[in-house]
Amino acid sequence: MHVNTQGLLIDAVLLLLACTTLLHRVSRQFSYTAFIVAAVAIALTFPQYFLVVHGFELKRLILPLLQVITFGVGCTMNLREFSGAWKSPRGIIVGVVSHYCLMPLVALTISKAFHFPPEIAAGLVLVGCCPSGLASNVIAFIARADLALSITITTVSTLLSPLLTPLLMKLLAGQMVHVNALAMMEDILKIVIGPIALGLLVNRLAHKRAKPLLRLMPLLSMLGVAVIIMVISAQGRDELLHVGFALVAAVFLQMTLGLSLGYGGAWLLGLSERECRTVSIEVGMQNSGLASGIAVQMGKVATLGLAAAINGPVMNTTFSLLGMWWAGRPVNVRHVTQAVEYRDSVPRK
Repeated sequence: MHVNTQGLLIDAVLLLLACTTLLHRVSRQFSYTAFIVAAVAIALTFPQYFLVVHGFELKRLILPLLQVITFGVGCTMNLREFSGAWKSPRGIIVGVVSHYCLMPLVALTISKAFHFPPEIAAGLVLVGCCPSGLASNVIAFIARADLALSITITTVSTLLSPLLTPLLMKLLAGQMVHVNALAMMEDILKIVIGPIALGLLVNRLAHKRAKPLLRLMPLLSMLGVAVIIMVISAQGRDELLHVGFALVAAVFLQMTLGLSLGYGGAWLLGLSERECRTVSIEVGMQNSGLASGIAVQMGKVATLGLAAAINGPVMNTTFSLLGMWWAGRPVNVRHVTQAVEYRDSVPRK
C-alpha cells in the first residue's frame, strides 16, 4: 500500500500545531480553527476514508448534521434577548439590507475577477447569497458590539433566506449552474427554519429539563462542522487542489470587503460605533453551513460546496482576530473624537 509520506508529515505538523494552541489561554481561542485546518489537510491526504464507509456515502451525513447544528442554535436562542433591538429598527434594516444587497454582488464580482469554473464560481455566489453566519453572535460578543442587534439581524436574515437566497441565486448564478428556486426554498426550510423553530420550542417549553442537552450541543455542533468540512474537502479534493489558493484568496477578499462595506455604510448613516461593528460582522459573516447543505441537495457538493467548506475556517480565523482587536479598543472612539473636536472648536472666553 502506497503511503503519502509528505502529506502524512504535513498532517502531523498541522495536528501538532493545533494541539499547541491548547497550551495558552490566548491561543486557545484559535484551537478549533487550527484543528479544522488539520482536519482538512487529513481529508485531502486520505480522501478515501471520508467518501464511503461500508457502502454508506458519508456525504449523506451532511444534511442531518446541519439540522442538528441549527437545532442546537435554536435551543440557545431566547426571543426576549433581542426584543429590545426593535425599539431602534434602523440598525436592523441597515444590517439586513446591506447583507442581502452587498454580499451577493461582491461574490459575483469576485467570482468573475478570478475566472473560476462555473460551478466553483456559483458556489462563491451561493455563500454570498446566504444569511448571516450563526457564529456572528459570538464574534459580536467578543468585539463588544451590540449583541441584541446581532442576534436580531441574524434571525431576520435567516427568516428571509427561504425567499431571498433562491431568488438571488437564480438571478446572479442562473447562467453558471441550474438553479431550482422552489427546491432550494424547500431545502432551506428543512435545513435552517424547521430545526431552529423546533429548538426555540424546546427552549420555551422544557428549558430546565433540556439543560443537559443544551450543554452538549456546542460540542456536537463543533464536531458536526468538522465532519462536514472534512467530507466536502474529500469529495472535492481534485477541484480544491486545482483552485485551492485562489479560492482561499477569493473567500478572504469576499468577507473583508463585506465587513468593510458594512461598517462604512453604517458609519455614513450615523449609527453608533457598537452598531457599526455589529453591522460589519453581520454583513461579512455568511452561513456557510447552509451553503454546504444546499450544495449537497443540488448534488454538486464537490464543486458548489467548496467555497462553503473553505469559508468556515477562513471566516472564523479572520473574525476572531477582528473581534479580539475590537475588544481592546473603546467602543465609542468615534464619538469621543467628535466630542474633542467640538470642544476645541468652541471659542474660549
